[in-house]
Amino acid sequence: MLDRWAHAQLSPFTRGVSTASLRMAFDDWLTHLSHNPAEQLKLLQRAMQSSQQWWGFVTQAQQPHCKPCIEPPVHDTRFAHSSWQNWPFNALSQGFLLTQQWWQDACLGVRGVSPHHEAVVHFTVRQMLDMVSPANFWLSNPEVLERTQKTSCANLRQGLQNWLEDVQRWQVGAPPPGSEAYRVGHEVAITPGQVIYRNHLIELIQYSPSTAQVRPEPVLIVPSWIMKYYILDLSPHNSLVQHLVGQGHTVFAMSWTNPGAQDRDLSMDDYLHMGVMDALHVLVEVLPDRPVHAVGYCLGGTLLAIAAAAMARDGDQRLASVTLIAAQTDFSEPGELALFIDDSQVAHLEDIMWDRGYLDSSQMAGAFQWLNSNDLIWSRMLRDYLLGERSPLSDLMVWNADGTRLPYRMHTEYLRRLFLNNDLASGRYPVDGKPVALTAIQCPIYAIGTVRDHVAPWRSVHKLHLLTNVDTTFVLTSGGHNVGIVNPPGLAGRNFQALTRLHDGPYLDPEAWLQAAPSHEGSWWPHWFGWLQDHSGPPERPPAMGAPSAPPLCPAPGTYVLQK
Repeated sequence: MLDRWAHAQLSPFTRGVSTASLRMAFDDWLTHLSHNPAEQLKLLQRAMQSSQQWWGFVTQAQQPHCKPCIEPPVHDTRFAHSSWQNWPFNALSQGFLLTQQWWQDACLGVRGVSPHHEAVVHFTVRQMLDMVSPANFWLSNPEVLERTQKTSCANLRQGLQNWLEDVQRWQVGAPPPGSEAYRVGHEVAITPGQVIYRNHLIELIQYSPSTAQVRPEPVLIVPSWIMKYYILDLSPHNSLVQHLVGQGHTVFAMSWTNPGAQDRDLSMDDYLHMGVMDALHVLVEVLPDRPVHAVGYCLGGTLLAIAAAAMARDGDQRLASVTLIAAQTDFSEPGELALFIDDSQVAHLEDIMWDRGYLDSSQMAGAFQWLNSNDLIWSRMLRDYLLGERSPLSDLMVWNADGTRLPYRMHTEYLRRLFLNNDLASGRYPVDGKPVALTAIQCPIYAIGTVRDHVAPWRSVHKLHLLTNVDTTFVLTSGGHNVGIVNPPGLAGRNFQALTRLHDGPYLDPEAWLQAAPSHEGSWWPHWFGWLQDHSGPPERPPAMGAPSAPPLCPAPGTYVLQK
């Protein structure tokens, strides 16, 4: 207990990062680099070459249309403004990019370093370099200097006010400025419905029909408890729930409670039984003898896969289909999120959660922000504090700031059983004392991955093909973990690929799948709606709202989603 207490007290100074994990990664890298003289000579040679390139550029940098000696990576827009082509800012940006390239060469490919430690070192060095980018400072950013001159320092005065406002909001836990334009139950999460069931963990919402007839099989949405459910019911134009209802489906959605310290002992089994299984029991009472189209998003999809495997093992045939949205079932290659998850880091998080009883939403959000720090941290600081601008918030940005907490026991079990031990893919994950296997699932599966997903990389999601023996339709859509899913029809620049593998069809690895899957313009939503209809019965009259044992309790979106 003393060790746990000591680690928890240090957490605010390390932002929840295990310094032991970082030290082991850098020790591994430095030790192997120090034992490789050829690697050291190669890096020295590259340093000299970079210096020569930069000095050669500097001698010509004041000439018009001087050709750069290095181009930034494709997604790096920090130096895109035309004023970066002028002296001396072109020399600063070129020197930074050459330094960044050298450090990338130094961190990657050192023989003998473990892949995880190599990734941690590369990520950490990249973050340190991003902090000192010339784009982040007033005197070295020509765009900021131009704005300062044109506005007579008004941008800096406004930036200071923005910073003070953000500090004040952060101290009291208030949402970012502009959030008041998207109030839950008023501007977002407004699809009509009723809460028909409530337990300590979930509220179950049944949405009102908007068509004269509906498909007989209801749709149950299992959102992740890492996020609030209304990402799938944002504004009317981009609400997946509202579009589903409009397609003639009876839709139910679970809304998780936002746990506090008193919920520290809630477990993964509690989330399974009080969440998915209790919701299915209520659906059977509302619609007897109707199989269910179950839909799981992110961690909710992982939990749904566990539930589906347990139900199949026990002969429970209440599922008509399973849809997994950006949900991993094999965690052997979880992507960049694995940077924050190893035995040392998990032990450190356990100590933090042991002290509080939960993992705070700000800590989890911070980890996601660092994965894309240029877009989510530094560019925002440049815009808000140096240029003195405030970009208007979107409904998705407001939802992203409306975080939730994670109970101590549940999150510990999730990290250890799934991320560290990969128990689900290995057939070791226990439900009611017996392990489950995804190969037991008998109903068809529709799985979605997104191209730029940092949370559930699509190649990891694609591993589902190796774990199931049913007809599986896999879809890869443009966008990231959230933007790729909140993807209504009509948005420009959206596209997706889709391919169905029959239960006895051959396996295609991710690269072969990319070559074989047809590409389509637009949103994946209509494709999924068509798939659901193909696996549904003929339309009939809508069911009643609730059931005698599950009467309406209050209007949607309910009360749990409003918890702070």
